[in-house]
Amino acid sequence: MKPLVSILIPAYNAEKWIDYTIKSALEQTWPEKEIIIVDDGSIDNTLKIARHFASKHVKVISQENRGASAARNRALEHAQGDYIQWLDADDLLHDDKISEQMKIAGSGLTNATLLASSFGTFYWRPERAIFAPNALWQDLTPVEWLLRRFVDNAWLVPAAWLVSRKLTQRAGLWNEKLSLDDDGEYFCRVVAASDHVKFVPEAKSYYRQSGYSQLSRSNNDGANESLLLSLTLCVRHLRLLEESERTKRASLVLLERLYTYFYYFADKSSLSERVSLLAKELGGELVPTSLKWKWNVLRKLLGWKTTRKIMSGAQRSRLMTKIYWDRLLYSMAHRGDDLTEHRIQQA
Repeated sequence: MKPLVSILIPAYNAEKWIDYTIKSALEQTWPEKEIIIVDDGSIDNTLKIARHFASKHVKVISQENRGASAARNRALEHAQGDYIQWLDADDLLHDDKISEQMKIAGSGLTNATLLASSFGTFYWRPERAIFAPNALWQDLTPVEWLLRRFVDNAWLVPAAWLVSRKLTQRAGLWNEKLSLDDDGEYFCRVVAASDHVKFVPEAKSYYRQSGYSQLSRSNNDGANESLLLSLTLCVRHLRLLEESERTKRASLVLLERLYTYFYYFADKSSLSERVSLLAKELGGELVPTSLKWKWNVLRKLLGWKTTRKIMSGAQRSRLMTKIYWDRLLYSMAHRGDDLTEHRIQQA
C-alpha cells in the first residue's frame, strides 16, 4: 500500500484564492492523500468556501484566530499521513508535485531524508510563474543547507517541502511565539533534524505574492521581535550541528543583514543593539550596509522618518502595480472561473 500524504492548509481571510489552493491539493496525482484545512478565525468567506470541499478525504476545522503557527499545529494534530505536505492558503502545487517527490522517497532513501522541490513566484497567473534557482536548489547536507541559507539569503517556500512523519516528530511543533519568519525557523529546525536534503527539480510548487499586506512584509514591533527571535533560533540550530569558524562567519553574515534592516527600518533602536550583542558572542562586530545615494540625500533633506515612509511607499507602489496588472490580465482570461468563485461565495 502506498504511503499516505497529509496536505495541511492553514487559512486566514483567503477567500480570493482558497478554492484554487484546495483544488491544487485535490488534483495531486498521488492517490493516497488527505487534506486538512484549518480556518484560523477568518472574518471573510474562507470557511464557507472551504466547507464546500468537505468530504471523506477533506477535513475542515475552524478555530478562533490564534495565528498561522497555531493553525498549522492544529492541522498536524489531525494528520494521519506518513508524509506531511505544508501548503499555505494562497499557494499552489503542480499536479505531480507530491508524486515526483514520493518517487524519490521510494527509491531507497531513509525516512530521515528531507525532500525539497523547485518553486516559482507569481502574482495571479501561475502559468507565468518565474522559477529562479538559488543556492538551495541541490542536494545538500544539513550544515551546508543552513550555511547557504545564511550567506546567500536563499530560501524555499513551505510548499516546496515534503516531510516524513519521522522528521516531523524529530523537529517538533511550530513555534507559536513567532508571527514573522515562523516558516524560516521551522524549516531550519526540520533541516537540522534530517540526515540529508534531497532536491527534486521535477517537483514544482507555486508561491503567490498576493499583496503588500502579507505578514512577511509587516514592519511593527511584534513582527520585528518575531524576526529577531526566529533568526536567533536559526543561528542556534546551525551551531548545535557544528560549532566552527565557518558557522560563526555564516551566522555573522545573517546577523549583519538583520542589523542593517533594524538599523534603518525598525522603530526600536534596542533591536539593532540586541543583534550587535549576538554578533559579539560570535566574535564579530556589525556595520550597517550603506543606503543608495538618493535615499541618503532625502534623509538629509527630509529626515529619516519621512524618508522611510517614502521608501516603503515606493516599494508598495511598485508591487501593487504589478499585482494589479497581473490580476487584470488573469480576470480577462478566467472570467468563467471568477463567476464560479462568486457563486460559491454566495451559496
